[in-house]
Amino acid sequence: MEGVGGDGASAATALNQRRHELSKLFQYYLDKTTPHATYRWIGTFVLALLYALRVYYVQGFYVVTYGLGIYILNLLIGFLSPLVDPELEPLDGPMLPTKGSDEFKPFIRRLPEFKFWYAITKAFCVAFVMTFFSLFDVPVFWPILLCYWIVLFVLTMRRQITHMIKYRYIPFNLGKQKYSGKRPSASGSSPRAD
Repeated sequence: MEGVGGDGASAATALNQRRHELSKLFQYYLDKTTPHATYRWIGTFVLALLYALRVYYVQGFYVVTYGLGIYILNLLIGFLSPLVDPELEPLDGPMLPTKGSDEFKPFIRRLPEFKFWYAITKAFCVAFVMTFFSLFDVPVFWPILLCYWIVLFVLTMRRQITHMIKYRYIPFNLGKQKYSGKRPSASGSSPRAD
């Protein structure tokens, strides 16, 4: 009788070890994709296109799509927001510069780009799998859901843009800032006398 319990424990240990190995392998390949942002996003857009085609051909799963849209909107807010919100924590941590004379502080996102991409990709994968189960195909009048999502998007983005203008931050890297100094004289002579 003791051998039966021991076999079950060793099988569970072997299963946990295999799961841990697969998790490490997945994390290894996920880490290798980190510097390739363009290719990651192209893959996600292809996945989103496959999802959209699936919903279009099935003519259903509008509630799943609406939930996916709300989740992506929530992720977008985190992606566009600073780590330390000046409205909520005015004295703690690094502050965004609010005047021209303030020291430059880099914009640090509440939700980094990689985590933003990973969450969106997982959400599309889960939503795609959900379209294969009729349990999630709730009959609804989809134009109302679409209008409601557009209203939520517009109101949320208006609030976010107002916040960005108020605290003077841009959540995107537009490249290195170029300063225009004095232009060289048109005579072609160098100011240096070597």
